[in-house]
Amino acid sequence: MSKPNILIFMVDQLNGTFFPDGPADWLHAPNIKKLAMRSTRFKNAYTASPLCAPGRASYMSGQLPSTTGVYDNAAEFPSSIPTYAHHLRRAGYQTCLSGKMHFVGPDQLHGFEERMTTDIYPPDFGWTPDYRKPGERIEWWYHNMGSVTGSGIAEITNQMEYDDEVAYHATRKVYDYARGKDTRPWCLTVSFTHPHDPYVARKKYWDLYEDCTHLMPEVGPIPYNEQDVHSKRILDANDRDNFNISDDDIKRSRRAYFANISYLDDKVGEVMEALEATRQEAIILFVADHGDMLGERGLWFKMSFYEGSARVPLMICSPNMEPGLIESPVSNIDVCPTLCDLAGVSMEEVMPWTEGMSLVPMGQGVERTAPVAMEYAAEASYSPLVCLRYGKWKHIRCSLDPDQLFDLDADPHELNDLVDHPDHQGTLQTLRAKSEKRWDLERFDAEVRRSQARRWVVYEALRNGDYFPWDYQPLQKASERYMRNHMDLNVLEENQRFPRGE
Repeated sequence: MSKPNILIFMVDQLNGTFFPDGPADWLHAPNIKKLAMRSTRFKNAYTASPLCAPGRASYMSGQLPSTTGVYDNAAEFPSSIPTYAHHLRRAGYQTCLSGKMHFVGPDQLHGFEERMTTDIYPPDFGWTPDYRKPGERIEWWYHNMGSVTGSGIAEITNQMEYDDEVAYHATRKVYDYARGKDTRPWCLTVSFTHPHDPYVARKKYWDLYEDCTHLMPEVGPIPYNEQDVHSKRILDANDRDNFNISDDDIKRSRRAYFANISYLDDKVGEVMEALEATRQEAIILFVADHGDMLGERGLWFKMSFYEGSARVPLMICSPNMEPGLIESPVSNIDVCPTLCDLAGVSMEEVMPWTEGMSLVPMGQGVERTAPVAMEYAAEASYSPLVCLRYGKWKHIRCSLDPDQLFDLDADPHELNDLVDHPDHQGTLQTLRAKSEKRWDLERFDAEVRRSQARRWVVYEALRNGDYFPWDYQPLQKASERYMRNHMDLNVLEENQRFPRGE
């Protein structure tokens, strides 16, 4: 039986609450909406960790940060951990990445046979937080609110240049697959950096949202002294005191964010057009690494377990899964086992250590009740935070903070913390027991601190004297591209054409 081709679209910092059943009606995203109609759509999908590198390592491996050791945006992703790229490649797939994956360390492939672009972020240990210095703000790389106050229109930015390149290489690769030079099935991951801040968009997309009625968040700013402990840390880390955020700043930032969803939609459309024009069939997956609070509660970016930051869009278009909406909570750590299940590839050898679960049965009508786990141990935390989404409940725990408990059915905006409510003490104790069984927070904290201390030593050593960075350099053999004198022009032109000439 032939194995299916697989096309994965990964986007960065896309708030899953704007995808209640595919893209919200008011979003201008015709290509993603068209894909949604053909897909199994997961309303309550969550990141494993609301930050880029930890969330992505977990999505690729099916394991939480406490297992991978990728605690933050400067933690090495060990080469010994199998990813879906390894599993599929081992089973005979061509595996290719065009775009961002924020791998840290000398291995910049992690199972991908080919990588079309370099990454947009540094792959070394320079962005390591330091639990030994709680409250320290590392000025040169921590988020600040300049992304909000500087929002608006631009025709080219660092991030647009990157995603234009990502889409170009991905489209070229789809055409290349159609030429049939390699008969193996393929898995292409197309990973964009939008709509990640800064909140800056091209005018043609900006203009789509001139009359948008969603430019202010449903939950306005909460005064600093009324925020929970972790949200205060996030606000401090984001340098809130040095910025005065106006309503116009908020509206501009959200408008640009929505505009960049439309920009992404065009990029997805370019790749899909190439797939359809070449009459290739593929399972298609659309997912994000984490969300963006986008001004809700006065919070921006990620780093939080609140819905805007933690919830992500997740859609799978496969003949083995029925199109439609599934409301049971799932995680992006379920992607790796799901892809292997759809491809008929066994993960048996590593399943005892894999925390993700295949979503294929849910697309075939099987109900799932297992809780969804999340972790956070990066900037704006002073000790690891952990979270369980179990049915309608969300429970958050940290050794430094009071527990939090939310009923998401009754309180979707998480404004009513029930941790001290007398009617919910049984639920709290049940969820706390599940959390304590899963996580030893003292041990987790010690492992994060050990990792951070080691990386600070290594980074400072490697930056002293000659520096040899781990940035991925895409391989392009100029002597094998287009027409060269060791090639037969007639053969070349025929082989590079799709469909072939008569």
